Amino acid sequence: MVINSNNSIVSSLRRSLLWRFALLLTLGCLGFSTAAQAWWNNDWAFRKQITIDGSSKGANIQGGALDNFPVLVRLHDGVLNFSDANADGSDLRFVADDDKTPLKFHVEKFDNVFNLGFVWVQVPHIASDKPSSIYLYYGNAKATAAGDAGGTYDADQSLVYHFSERGTPAQDATNNKSNATTPFSVDESGLIGNSAKFDGNTVMPIPAAPALAIAAGSSLTWSAWVKLTTADADAVIYGRHDAAGSFVVGSKSGSPYIAIGDGAAAPFPSVTGATIADNNWHQLTVVSTPALTTLYVDGLQRSVLPRGLPAIAGMATLGGEGGIAGAPVSQGYHGEVDELEISKTARSPAWVLLAASNEGAADKLVQFGADEQQSSFSTGYVGIILGSVTLDGWVVIGILIAMMFISWAIMATKGVQIGRAAKANTAFLQAFDQLNGDFTLLHTATKTPEKSEHKIEAKELGLMQESPLMHMFHTGIDELHKRLAGTRNRPASNILSEQSIEAIRATLNARLLREIQILNKRMVLLTIAISGGPFIGLLGTVVGVMITFAAVAAAGDVNVNAIAPGIAAALAATVAGLFVAIPALFGYNYLISRVKECSMEMQVFVEAFVTGMAENYDDSAALHDLAD
Repeated sequence: MVINSNNSIVSSLRRSLLWRFALLLTLGCLGFSTAAQAWWNNDWAFRKQITIDGSSKGANIQGGALDNFPVLVRLHDGVLNFSDANADGSDLRFVADDDKTPLKFHVEKFDNVFNLGFVWVQVPHIASDKPSSIYLYYGNAKATAAGDAGGTYDADQSLVYHFSERGTPAQDATNNKSNATTPFSVDESGLIGNSAKFDGNTVMPIPAAPALAIAAGSSLTWSAWVKLTTADADAVIYGRHDAAGSFVVGSKSGSPYIAIGDGAAAPFPSVTGATIADNNWHQLTVVSTPALTTLYVDGLQRSVLPRGLPAIAGMATLGGEGGIAGAPVSQGYHGEVDELEISKTARSPAWVLLAASNEGAADKLVQFGADEQQSSFSTGYVGIILGSVTLDGWVVIGILIAMMFISWAIMATKGVQIGRAAKANTAFLQAFDQLNGDFTLLHTATKTPEKSEHKIEAKELGLMQESPLMHMFHTGIDELHKRLAGTRNRPASNILSEQSIEAIRATLNARLLREIQILNKRMVLLTIAISGGPFIGLLGTVVGVMITFAAVAAAGDVNVNAIAPGIAAALAATVAGLFVAIPALFGYNYLISRVKECSMEMQVFVEAFVTGMAENYDDSAALHDLAD
């Protein structure tokens, strides 16, 4: 009953361990699955979180939320490793905060020589009270360009000139395709990529496209970034005229103004007190409703005309008036223009302020997070750590790897050995029970099965050859046979003395110890791995940290970015030591518990064998059979 109880305990332990292993494996798979789903597309090696902050700590738009806003994302060496992206930026992708929804975007300029990039991204929602996030993905050599310039803007956007062209007319980035017709002079160091240059003698005609027609009393938003190089007495930056009316944005002695004319009436101007002739970039924005037309400078309101726009369907000019079909240019503009935009709706003050903040040089809307890389054994943080391991660290890690494989091999082989011994003991005990504990019958059936009337299946008999209990049983029978057969100085007898019984017990106990030694063989290597692995890893870490700080001292420059990889690589040795010790600890405890179970079975069997022998030592027939 004791042996059967022990077998039940062993079976329960095995089931428990299997269930725990299955649970850990399932959790591990779920963890990897979650990590995989968190990455928008595994074909992209890198990503960067971009925070869009319209709150008081960021752009401070102070006007409620904005939807479908085209955000300018400036890329440079400080925020992007250009060598990890395609040379033309064709692998750039932008994904919403859910890391699932791709966002519409288009690249205005991507220069991998000077490491500059300007990308426009339509952000679905920008709140004024809390920041939100989007993700920039890059690092896919097989990717093709996927920009959608027209989709970046909403349906109210009528015209967008980036002036990113060279030697060709300006192209409308919206789906309206209201392109200019003549090339323009380019300054490649504009505010946002390239800009258009004007010398006061040339203008840029803008055709009278249907998308640009202005109905009487309609709403409109006009904006452009301007950089005055001279404070002309009267310079027209943008002008649009026909018989029905006119709309002009210009500068008088360095102060911006707007003028609205109705039919033959003289334009009604509004001059601000702001000065923009300082050779710096300033954004001018005009927002017109049926009753009011407001001029903003750098996102702030400067003047208001108490009237709306008349109907205008004629063409427009940028950089002065006239200059069409050979006509002389009047009121020419000296300076540069960048990012000309026209909308057929009145944008809110928050929209105007956010555009000025985002597109200006001091952008507070867009904040970049750290680069993230898909981790593997050759990339990501693991790759950085392994790449920073020094020679002494590799020596320590190599020793630990050897210890790890040795300990794993021992755990595997000992697990198989102890498992087979337990199964063999179970098979032997079953045979012992079937023969009702008859020593003679069991001895004959297991040692000389061809002479036995009670046959045991060959498979079971072969398995029992590995049973420590059967080894002990035959040892006890052999000792009993010697005592009954007699010696030269002692005649044969069919009675065992108490001393003989104790002698047989001692022999069985000695065989028990040898069997336990066989089961425990090489287990000491696991204890070495458990106790020695962490100390060897710690040694590697200490040496690695010493080398890192010695290198810092030699360089004379304390830079956390230079120290961090070395420290991380040094700690890798400790991690390797723990990776050796922890599995060995679990395996050792499990195997020792199995050995103890086998030992208990053998101790119980010794007592059962000696008791049975003592009860039957004066049974002449049984002793005679054993003697034969």
